[in-house]
Amino acid sequence: MTTQFEKKSANEGILTFEISQDEVKKGLDHAFKKIQKQVTVPGFRKGKVPRAIFNNVYGEEALYDEALNFVLPTAFQAAIEESKLELVAEPKIDIKSIEKGQPWVLTAEVTTKPEVKLGDYKGLTVEKQEREVTEEEVKATIESKRQQLAELVVKEEAAVEGDTVLIDFEGFIGDEAFEGGKGDNHALELGSGSFIPGFEDQLAGTKAGEQKDVVVTFPEDYQATDLAGKEATFKVTVHEVKAKELPELDDEFAKDADDQVETLAEYENKTRVQLEEQKAAAAKEMVEELAMRQAVENAEIVELPQVMIDEEIERQVAHFKNNLKRQGINEELYFQITGSNEEALRKQFAEEAELRVKTNLVLEAIVKQEAIEVSEQDIEKEINDLAAMYNMEADQVKKFVSEDMLKSDISMKKAMALITDSAEEK
Repeated sequence: MTTQFEKKSANEGILTFEISQDEVKKGLDHAFKKIQKQVTVPGFRKGKVPRAIFNNVYGEEALYDEALNFVLPTAFQAAIEESKLELVAEPKIDIKSIEKGQPWVLTAEVTTKPEVKLGDYKGLTVEKQEREVTEEEVKATIESKRQQLAELVVKEEAAVEGDTVLIDFEGFIGDEAFEGGKGDNHALELGSGSFIPGFEDQLAGTKAGEQKDVVVTFPEDYQATDLAGKEATFKVTVHEVKAKELPELDDEFAKDADDQVETLAEYENKTRVQLEEQKAAAAKEMVEELAMRQAVENAEIVELPQVMIDEEIERQVAHFKNNLKRQGINEELYFQITGSNEEALRKQFAEEAELRVKTNLVLEAIVKQEAIEVSEQDIEKEINDLAAMYNMEADQVKKFVSEDMLKSDISMKKAMALITDSAEEK
């Protein structure tokens, strides 16, 4: 097969390729067999018209579209391999010449993977990360747990910050109640910041049985645009005031907080160890991120195609939406609650999309540069790790991921390890 690639820019060009007469014949035979079942010609039963009669009545050209659809994928793939091109987007294919008795000639506008010129990626120096756990951090973590285990006790005194009030409320703009501004028996912790700024502050000093008008102004960037920047009055009835009763810091508290310990001293020590493990993991992750970013910055990527960034954005948006579905969250409801929309979601992912694409390109280049190989043992381990992660059988995992996908993922991980394992903190 004859192919020719003409570059139009660093990563774009026109690929011209032929489909041989032998392949064209196979395509026409396939097309006729498919169309023959649907064709009716006087004097012949449906599906039994001979090829020669069909060609006389309809012309062989009537088979061209179906024939081309049949032979094009294989021919195009062969042309790509012969030209040693790596495409990063769907091509735009046009027919240049499609004549009887001649090879069919087609052109494809293609976008190719950009060239990556690697810089330094081993032995990089990154900022030293903090791993030490302070006594204050241990105390703060234990205090947070103490707050979680606190009991709410009804009190008759006035509410103060930290107390929880049980309220009914209804919001008005002028004299008109607005949608979504009403609630009954709502438990609100004063100082939590869960309501509009200023709302909770005005309930401090109220007692059970009191009614109060709370006047607030919605923020200018409030998600409900019809309320943004407007003053509202909430008519509030306080049914109950509850104060937090914190448990004593003793052995009983420790056992309630963690049923694997017997004393407060054990709980404190276990908390410290857990914090140390968390900090060590966070530090390792940050070192890896800083080293990887540096390796990407050190590389030169020739004219990164915008289509690669756009496709990465689409992947991230689709992944995000699938996560919403798995959590049982309706997409429209999510946008309504967050005051966001599809465009804002894409902008959010666009910020990191370019870095993700560049990172993958650099890792692929390192795999090639270092001649990284993936063994059968590597693949088996990856399958078992995935099975454990998703609580599946190894055979089930094999049905969802191909060996090529696994090899690609493993080789990229090995390339990343070359960068991150050799990085030094200073």
